[in-house]
Amino acid sequence: MAYQLFTRVALRENLPESGLQPGDVATIVEAHAGRNNQEAGYSLEVFNAVGETIAIITVRESQIEPLAPDEVLHVRRLDEVLV
Repeated sequence: MAYQLFTRVALRENLPESGLQPGDVATIVEAHAGRNNQEAGYSLEVFNAVGETIAIITVRESQIEPLAPDEVLHVRRLDEVLV
């Protein structure tokens, strides 16, 4: 699935090096085409609850999923400040 820039998506897997967990919401800020049978990817910006950037990460397309109308966002505490 190709995502548009500035689309909000959810992480599908744990990214411990970034302090992020499945279900964390991020915004797509750049698309990266895959080369030679390589999976496409995206740069994502992750915000805290008050809108401050806490991380900018690059993931494979299979590591994200679209948000759905039957889902509810919730708040969790960060173990540490990421940026």
